[in-house]
Amino acid sequence: MTQDAAAQLRRADDLYWLGAAVRLAEQNVRDGGGPFGAIVVKDGQQVAVGQNRVTRDNDPTAHAEVEAIRAAGRALGTFDLSGTILYSSCEPCPLCLSAGLWGRVERIVFSANKMDAAAAGFDDHEFYELMATPRDGWTLPVVQELRTADASEPFELWGRFDGRVRY
Repeated sequence: MTQDAAAQLRRADDLYWLGAAVRLAEQNVRDGGGPFGAIVVKDGQQVAVGQNRVTRDNDPTAHAEVEAIRAAGRALGTFDLSGTILYSSCEPCPLCLSAGLWGRVERIVFSANKMDAAAAGFDDHEFYELMATPRDGWTLPVVQELRTADASEPFELWGRFDGRVRY
């Protein structure tokens, strides 16, 4: 297969799964949830789906991508999602991007962008700005107020723990 043919096939696959993620988001809105859907795919097969459950579950971390990543980990029996693709109906926010990075997904593909989300009232702009600002200028104080004598002990224990699983 030529490189051009492979790229066309990948684009067709991407469009298929993006369409499915958008339909998940639409259904979630109809069901009273937020307008976000996500799918984790491995080897061309759906592994898991997620829909925004923030208001339904009163969980600020229940974003569609995070829900899909959690479900994929359970379905695959691993926290290492290498070789998977995360398809999202919208550009991932910093939380969802971080979840994809921690999950080691191979690629994240999205449909609507952050400007589309902002137009609907989901403006992540302040989060991106916050991350680009030195911590002493953050609106949310994140400070090391007092370092206790045993602050590094959990990490030292981890380093000595024979049964640890590296991630």
